[in-house]
Amino acid sequence: MIRWFAAVLGYTFFRFPGAILGFILGSIFDNMNAGKTRPQRRSVFGQPKDRVTPADFELNLLSLASLVIKADGTVNQTELDYVRQYFVQAYGKERANATFRVFNDVIKKREVSAPNVAGMLRKRMRYESRLQVIHFLFSIANADGHVSQPEVMEINRIGTYLGIQMRDFESIKAMFFKNPDSAYKILEIERTASISEIKKAYREMVKKYHPDKLQHMDDAYKKGAEEKFRKVQEAYEQLQKEKGF
Repeated sequence: MIRWFAAVLGYTFFRFPGAILGFILGSIFDNMNAGKTRPQRRSVFGQPKDRVTPADFELNLLSLASLVIKADGTVNQTELDYVRQYFVQAYGKERANATFRVFNDVIKKREVSAPNVAGMLRKRMRYESRLQVIHFLFSIANADGHVSQPEVMEINRIGTYLGIQMRDFESIKAMFFKNPDSAYKILEIERTASISEIKKAYREMVKKYHPDKLQHMDDAYKKGAEEKFRKVQEAYEQLQKEKGF
C-alpha cells in the first residue's frame, strides 16, 4: 500500500521521473521504520566537506541514477531494485531512507538537470571517482542483463558533463558489451596495436584502475572499482592468448 501510494504521489508531483523515485521510496519504506531519526553522514568518496558534502553527493548520485533508469522510456523493476540495494548496502537502511526522503522533497521543486548535477560533481570530485560514477550508472543499466542504446546515450551525456574523456568512457562501456573489440577498447588501444603497445596500455590501465587508488571509497564502491580492475586483467589475458605472448 505504501509503495503504491508513493508511486502515485511521485507521478502527481513530478510526472514520469517522480514515479520512478516514488516507487524506490515505496520499496525503501516497505522495509524501514519511517520514524527513525536521520543518521550522521560520512563521505563515501572521501571528499573533504568543502568540496562536496556526503548529503549532496548521495542526492546527486540518486538524481543521475533516475535519469538512466528512465532513459529508454520504461521503468525496469530490476534496475529499481539494483539502485535500492546499492544504496542500502552502501549507507544502511536508515541512511538510505533519509536520502530518499530528502530527494523526494527536492525533486518536487525542480526537475533533475544532468548539466547542473554532473557539472557540480565535476568541479568537486576527483577524476577517478567520477569514473566510478560512470561505472555505477552502467551497472544500473545492465541490471536487467541488457544495456540499451538510449541508456548508453544518456550515460554518455552525463559523462560529458562530468568531464569524462571519451577513451575512458568507451573503456568502461566495453566492460558491459562482449564483442571482438571489447578487450582492445577496455585497454584503450586499437586492434592493430603491437605487443609492446598492449603491454604499455595494460600498465597504464593498472595505474588508473588499481583498487589501491580508491581506498577513500566505501565498500560498495570499492567493489565496483575491483570489478573494473578485473575486467582490465581479463582483457589483457585475452590478448595474451590471441597474440601468443
